[in-house]
Amino acid sequence: MKKIILLIAIIAVLFAGMPENAATAKSKYKKITVSATSYCELGRTATGFNYKKHPKAKAIAVDPRVIPLGSKVYVPGYGYAIARDVGGRIKGKVIDVHYKTRKQAINWGRKKIKIKVYRN
Repeated sequence: MKKIILLIAIIAVLFAGMPENAATAKSKYKKITVSATSYCELGRTATGFNYKKHPKAKAIAVDPRVIPLGSKVYVPGYGYAIARDVGGRIKGKVIDVHYKTRKQAINWGRKKIKIKVYRN
């Protein structure tokens, strides 16, 4: 009887530390509706990231009061990116999606979309 009670206690302690839903624990993000524009630049970002060294990197410019720099963000139609830059016209719920070429940036245009911002 003591062994059964001890076993139940150990199992209870093990399960107490686990999240209720493992899928929920992995997907901690907030959805934000933003106006998304685009830009192309091959210099350095506000965080010091160098686009010349990493031309295929996906990055966005954000207002750090809304989306913290360094945050992982999912942008529909663009994919996963890191918030690495800021801009003079990026105020509030606005993001600027980085593209390697001017043609790609122009093709993106301006969109109102729902993005996912993952917790750091």
